[in-house]
Amino acid sequence: MTPDTARQPSPPRTRLRAARLRPADVVRLGGTGLRTRPLRVFLSALGIAIGVAAMIAVVGISGSGQAEVDRRLEALGTNLLRISPGKSMEGGRAKLPEESVAMIRRVPPVQQVAATGATEAHIYRNERIAVGRTGSLVVLAAGSDLLPAVGGQVRRGRWLDSATETYPAVVLGATAAQRLDVYTPGTRVWIEGRWFSLIGVLDPVPLAPEIDGAALVGWPAARTYLRFDGHPSTVYVRAEDSQVTAVRGVLAATAHPEKPGEVQVSRPSDALAAREATESTLTGLLLGLGGVALLVGGVGVGNTMVISVLERRPEIGLRRALGATKRQVRTQFVAESLLLSLIGGLGGTVLGTLITAGYALSRDWPTVVPVWASAAGVGSTVVIGMIAGLYPAVRASRLAPTEALSGT
Repeated sequence: MTPDTARQPSPPRTRLRAARLRPADVVRLGGTGLRTRPLRVFLSALGIAIGVAAMIAVVGISGSGQAEVDRRLEALGTNLLRISPGKSMEGGRAKLPEESVAMIRRVPPVQQVAATGATEAHIYRNERIAVGRTGSLVVLAAGSDLLPAVGGQVRRGRWLDSATETYPAVVLGATAAQRLDVYTPGTRVWIEGRWFSLIGVLDPVPLAPEIDGAALVGWPAARTYLRFDGHPSTVYVRAEDSQVTAVRGVLAATAHPEKPGEVQVSRPSDALAAREATESTLTGLLLGLGGVALLVGGVGVGNTMVISVLERRPEIGLRRALGATKRQVRTQFVAESLLLSLIGGLGGTVLGTLITAGYALSRDWPTVVPVWASAAGVGSTVVIGMIAGLYPAVRASRLAPTEALSGT
């Protein structure tokens, strides 16, 4: 060796670097793990899908029901007010004055006024029915202006008019017709020891459900045949939309100037809103159950990934021996878990949407599936997939190549 050769510097050492995995490579690796175990992947994704479908269906059905309530309120109007007698100062039930309807009609923003009057009569299908078996049906006196005021519709026959309201003719509410099993106009029914002719049957009245279980007789006929005293038991008032609150404030004093404290004024649309609030509470409970189902599905994904790590120890060892880093192994299994959860989330979103659409169509409701519900369903599955796959991924990355290849 010459002195020049001895002085020649040694070539620099090249440090090996692990190849980087591009996002497409990560997705491909995760997909390969899923394709090799289709049945297990299907069952695991099914658990996620059921949870997501339950949550989306609950939100969708609730949203569809709310849309239906809004549609019905828009059609029926929210400007209907109901006046009824409260408790008397002397005890017992108060009475509205006979002239209360006429006095309310003088209020400028009032558009329509109609009333019903409770009678002590009972209705039976025929005269052979035992007294007292009334089926909780009531007989009410009504005027020809009642149906437009409450937004009711006639299903069969006709409504009371100036001719029929003076004769023994009756119109049945939807529930009353069902309980009596009488639907055909011209059929006779027995009221207070006299035959009355059925002239019509109503559809359900959402804003005045008390009418559904009633037999309605003309105001003059009720005075003539049923000993009706002429005092209204319920007064229905339609006011201008912009003046509903103002009209509501003066109705008690207008209907009964001497004893306004004995008058109750309510807004039927508020009852529908309260029912909607009750349904939203139930929706929250069902969402909680859907969340539990989603959590159970996440546990299933985690279990699947742990088993996958145990079964694929030789594969992990081989990849580590060929230069894969711990980070790359972790990334592979987390990606596999995310893909598995994402498949379940997308399938659950489609299933929940179909369930909502089917239920809404069966009830003749508009189909409403909020975008946020679908996004939340898929997003929650991504979070669950990441959490469920984290432990198996860390465990896989900690396997030494020799240990993994030995199968111990």
